[in-house]
Amino acid sequence: MPLRDVDVSEVLPSDVRVSFLFFEGVTSMATVPELFGSMVFNDRVMKARLPANVYNSLQQTIGEGQPLNPVVADAVASAMRDWAVEKGATHFTHWFQPMTGITAEKHDSFITPSPDGGVIMEFSSKELIKGEPDASSFPSGGLRATFEARGYTAWDPTSYAFIKDKTLCIPTAFCSYSGEALDKKTPLLRSMEALNKQAMRIMKLFGNDDVKCVRTSVGPEQEYFLVDSVMFGKRRDLIYTGRTLFGAKPPKGQELDDHYFGSIKPRVAEFMADLNEELWKLGILAKTEHNEVAPAQHELAPIYTTTNIATDHNQLTMEIMQKVAKKHGLVCLLHEKPFAGVNGSGKHNNWSMTTDTGVNLLSPGDTPHENAQFLLFLTAVIKAVDDYQDLLRLSVATAGNDHRLGANEAPPAVVSIFLGEELTAVLEAIESGAPYNAAEKTQMKLGVDTLPRFTRDTTDRNRTSPFAFTGNKFEFRMLGSANSIACTNIMLDSAVAETLQQFADALEGAADFGAALQTLIRETISAHKRIIFNGNGYDDAWIKEATEKRGLLNLRTTPDCMSLLLDKKNVEMLTRHCVFSEAELKSRYEIMLENYCKTVNIEALTMTDMARREILPAVESYASEIAASAAAKKALDGAMCCGYEKKLVTKLSSLTDQIADRTDALETAMAKLKTICDITEEANMIRDEILPKMMELRACADEAETLTAEKHWPFPVYGELLFGAR
Repeated sequence: MPLRDVDVSEVLPSDVRVSFLFFEGVTSMATVPELFGSMVFNDRVMKARLPANVYNSLQQTIGEGQPLNPVVADAVASAMRDWAVEKGATHFTHWFQPMTGITAEKHDSFITPSPDGGVIMEFSSKELIKGEPDASSFPSGGLRATFEARGYTAWDPTSYAFIKDKTLCIPTAFCSYSGEALDKKTPLLRSMEALNKQAMRIMKLFGNDDVKCVRTSVGPEQEYFLVDSVMFGKRRDLIYTGRTLFGAKPPKGQELDDHYFGSIKPRVAEFMADLNEELWKLGILAKTEHNEVAPAQHELAPIYTTTNIATDHNQLTMEIMQKVAKKHGLVCLLHEKPFAGVNGSGKHNNWSMTTDTGVNLLSPGDTPHENAQFLLFLTAVIKAVDDYQDLLRLSVATAGNDHRLGANEAPPAVVSIFLGEELTAVLEAIESGAPYNAAEKTQMKLGVDTLPRFTRDTTDRNRTSPFAFTGNKFEFRMLGSANSIACTNIMLDSAVAETLQQFADALEGAADFGAALQTLIRETISAHKRIIFNGNGYDDAWIKEATEKRGLLNLRTTPDCMSLLLDKKNVEMLTRHCVFSEAELKSRYEIMLENYCKTVNIEALTMTDMARREILPAVESYASEIAASAAAKKALDGAMCCGYEKKLVTKLSSLTDQIADRTDALETAMAKLKTICDITEEANMIRDEILPKMMELRACADEAETLTAEKHWPFPVYGELLFGAR
């Protein structure tokens, strides 16, 4: 019997009442706890559907990294199929993250022919564990020849399977026929294991024998823009590149700061409500939503979770944002800098280390100066960031993020660490050997008796810092909004693993552990304090101090930093911890530079196309109209001077010549670019010649926009785009 719509307004509280779709045409009502994870083959489902011995064995694989028992795989495949079919799934796919920066999937149905001419729904352990997508069609950086097509996907049992669009999605790693990693998940899992191995050595030194593993945890805050889909469809630059290549500054931007944390517009609120439902179904811990600084800009923040799961969830979040936006007549822009003159979008990577017993190793406690274990892990992170600042910078290097880093809404390209006054004072006291005088907690008094009093945090929030300590975690703020968080966490986990290994090597053989620990912490602080900076990262004086006095790197563009991936110290560290092979590192160098070159090449081609086919005809049309008006006016008034018209036509004529000349110059440079075969040389030419010519073309086209009548301009302008999604 079909269900009917029921008014439950008096049955469930409004804050937990959610409408959602389990099967097509069948609507049900549920509380958020019932909705959450309803499309995920999670621990709760596995515990209910798997035999106890199978469940316990699988938990050892997930929680402790034990090898997967083949018998367990058989039982899991059977239970997973039954659950998925009950939820309406008809297909399954190995869901993986190739080097394209997005996810990939190939769907196979559950159906198998039966002797009576029908079909049965089957799904074997072999299909669960291994898939065979075509490896030659994904970026490989020379690891695979075009004719070498075979590749493998391997089930990642530490990340839950889920149902999306009636398809059972199985999170997997992706490798070539010869075993090289062709994805972002495999090195991430390796880096997590490397950190776990070295962190466990430290835990044993402190007597934590009950700890079985240490995992990194991440909560990536996701910024994005929403624009009206009709306006989006009229802009070739947005369609082809995800950002506006032309656009004059509107009369109003973000000057009044009235969008930030402002009231959410109804259309956007409806989008956010639907987005939350879809994310919650997939077990994604969407927690916070608000308007960001720029008009049409918003943010979603999750509760943080294990790094590889957080990486999967963030990829899903970006995909679902775009799907849900379409249902509301909107387009979700994830480009780092879709609009010039207003803030771009980042992705803040909140990172910490946690034991399987629930202890956050970056939690200082009430007396951080007495917490030796915390101080050791803190100084390990400080040393890691200083030693491998180049790897952290290049982990966020893309053509899009180059436009954002160093602007006033993003950290500078110089990597530094913010600790806040209290922790900095603790470290200074340790370095100098002086006693630390703990300051009393400051109670905030707001001057109104009816308002509650509360204790001020010991650290402020420094939004200009690339790597800021925020109480019990570090917030790495350099990621661009479209970045996969895998790359950054691979480098961060690996760098910290390297430092922890050095610390463990020094401490395990010490005759006096306490004295050796104190010496190690003090010497590490002294050697790496240059990376600590609590001031204004936007100040030009800081950039000068950082590079000239402290010797920190200022890698402003992708070509500037990518070559450092292959530096001897980086190759030795990453290969020693088995995160990458040397061949895999070389391939990633090729892939990232190739992506940079292809991205800018598409942008340049789009610019010349828009300039010739849209902007020039529009400006000339308007200039002709004004000239005709001037001629008519002169005919009526005789010798009367048409000053306004003459001045405007002269200016527009000059601009059309400039636009045409600069379009020609850009096309000439692009033709020269095609003759270059070396990827490094090509990237350098793009940085040094192509991008400056693109900026020159944009400057005169944007000026022409401000002088051309609205009815003649061929596509929506900034004011319409930024304020149109209401």
